[in-house]
Amino acid sequence: MTTRREPKPVVAIIGGGVSGAGVAFHLARSGTLGPDRLFVFEPRTRLGPGLAYDTLDPAHRINVPASRMSLMPDDVEQFQRWIVDNDAVCGDDDATSADGNLFVRRGLFGTYVNAMVQPFVDSGEIAHIAERVVEVARHNGRWLISSEGGRQLEADILVIATSHPSPDAPNALQQALKDHPRFVADPTRADALHAIRPSDRVLIVGNGLTSSDIIASLALRGHEGAITAISRRGLRSRGHARIQQELYGDFVSIPARTALSLLTRIRQAIRAAEGEGRSWHAVIDQVRFQGGEVWRALPLAERRRVVRHLRPFWDVHRFRIAPQVEDASEQGIKAGRLTILAASVEEVRSDGAQIDCRLRLSRSARRVEHRFDAVVVTTGPGHGGILGSQPWIRQLAEAGYLSLDGTALGLACDTASRALGLGGEVSPQLYISGPLARGTFGELMGLPQVSEHALFVADEIGQALGQNRFGALDISAA
Repeated sequence: MTTRREPKPVVAIIGGGVSGAGVAFHLARSGTLGPDRLFVFEPRTRLGPGLAYDTLDPAHRINVPASRMSLMPDDVEQFQRWIVDNDAVCGDDDATSADGNLFVRRGLFGTYVNAMVQPFVDSGEIAHIAERVVEVARHNGRWLISSEGGRQLEADILVIATSHPSPDAPNALQQALKDHPRFVADPTRADALHAIRPSDRVLIVGNGLTSSDIIASLALRGHEGAITAISRRGLRSRGHARIQQELYGDFVSIPARTALSLLTRIRQAIRAAEGEGRSWHAVIDQVRFQGGEVWRALPLAERRRVVRHLRPFWDVHRFRIAPQVEDASEQGIKAGRLTILAASVEEVRSDGAQIDCRLRLSRSARRVEHRFDAVVVTTGPGHGGILGSQPWIRQLAEAGYLSLDGTALGLACDTASRALGLGGEVSPQLYISGPLARGTFGELMGLPQVSEHALFVADEIGQALGQNRFGALDISAA
């Protein structure tokens, strides 16, 4: 009698930012697969930074204290220890905030994630394919992945760990300014702000985290012109509490079943917290900490109401800006250089240099005319364009393997993070990691939750492999 062991399954991950690199890191650490079995498609030269942390702009800082950021959910201070061990903030005199927390430059976290993953790349446990994926198809019960360089790989398990599409500029801006030298439709580009001159009058469309980053970046570059930042509600990202606070409130013992009751309970908890000398931060942090359970308790119709009515308010309170970034905005407002408006763009005209905009003020019939020299779009991820954002994603959707989740925040998946097709069926050996799974898991945009989800997906894959669902079986023959 002879025994033959089939080769271990192949796992492929598309996207090498924190979501994808995190899954690869945990799978490699587990020793489940071994060399030449785990592949990550990521066109950047390094695994780990991805879009969020692949920046050299010194004004861009992590928006969570370093002591709470880690690739290891069960060792939340690992990043901060890495910083100390590597003297990584040498020369960054502004890294420490007034309360003693480290808010380092954002690119440093990408360097840390790469430092964690790279040893597995060097050993062959992780294969980094530095090419874009152009096609994915189902072939003989496996996933056939084709990259732009002509490489093809067959995988038993596929993990989608890409990010949301870039912001969608309002149509009025796209049509009037598509060829304007100082129209910045995608601020994530490394050279996005190079064309903006120190005295330029700048319109920023959007008031979230990216808007705050742009304001801080312009300030650091010596920009002195007027800046007008608009959003429909005129909300802007908030800063951190000046002193650390314990989490406050309980939103899971008797979970809210409607968006309105959730909002009411949060407001009640904030009033109670303030009565005890705390701030709203402690309550919002508790909602974030319990966010997965809070989200799962809401029926789909109520999740949609949260997205439609409450998400803008949640975003500006939940996704806070680093103190250094907050200071740049506050100084701009005090100096009269920064104006925050609740408004939308109604009409745009340009002679190729100056840009004339008619803005419609929210909750009002009033219109105001402004002249600008540059426009930057920071409206956030283009959720509506997910299925068409890349050819291979569109191909999988057309083949019935991918669909939008019910809230249209990302891709549909089940509670094991397995992709769901158009009919709600589980797609074979196809997983979603990171923010694109937020429609099912709720809070998946902050780094702590992204790290936790990467570990979760790696565990799910490990369990599937342990159940011999994809090969590695002993085959005996007489």
